[in-house]
Amino acid sequence: MRMEEFLAQTILDAAKGEDEEIVEETPETEGEEVAEEEHSPAELDVQKAVVEELAVDKAKLEEKVESLQQKLQTLESASSSEAELKKANEEIKAELESARAEADALKIQVADLQARLVAEQERHFDEQSRNPNSLALLDRDVELPDRFPGETRDHVIEVVREARDKAEADGRIRRAQLLEGVLVANEPSGNLAKKRAALEKFFNDNGNILSGPVLEELAKYGIPHKNGEEYLLPSEIMTRMY
Repeated sequence: MRMEEFLAQTILDAAKGEDEEIVEETPETEGEEVAEEEHSPAELDVQKAVVEELAVDKAKLEEKVESLQQKLQTLESASSSEAELKKANEEIKAELESARAEADALKIQVADLQARLVAEQERHFDEQSRNPNSLALLDRDVELPDRFPGETRDHVIEVVREARDKAEADGRIRRAQLLEGVLVANEPSGNLAKKRAALEKFFNDNGNILSGPVLEELAKYGIPHKNGEEYLLPSEIMTRMY
């Protein structure tokens, strides 16, 4: 019998008891005790079955509650993980935006430096075109352009200085005076001396050895390093170039 049937039967029995007249029996003798009411075996079996069924239902209910709690914990954990992932994603996005901003700023700086370099180069050559005396002391072959501003001029001034020194040593006073007047009126740009010093330092820093990296650097700046099939020494390259 299920619990619902047992409860229905109990209510029915109670209703019947209200309709019957309760008769109080008086014991015939004083010594005779009233026998206590005892439950029949059938009723005990019914109660036992109901209790067992309730225990089963309780166990199922507890199992269901535990399952729901586990699901809730899983949902809470998933929700927490989702929140953490969302937070990490937002942090990564912020870092990317910052990196992009830095890259854009660097691009602007590079463009500005390139513009300044171009403007400086144009200024040098514009100055030479406006002032021919700053380009060279004498007319020269325009088909052999300078590799850097003032190259021809600085070479000519060095030649004049060497000739003056030799004239003074040889006692050629007049030549020495004329050449000295040219040197006083014409200042070198200094670029030739800077280029020569930079190349000399480059060779010294690399042990005056024409290694692979050294040859690559020379090729990048258009500096020849061979005479036919033979490699030149660093000193020979310096003499040929500067």
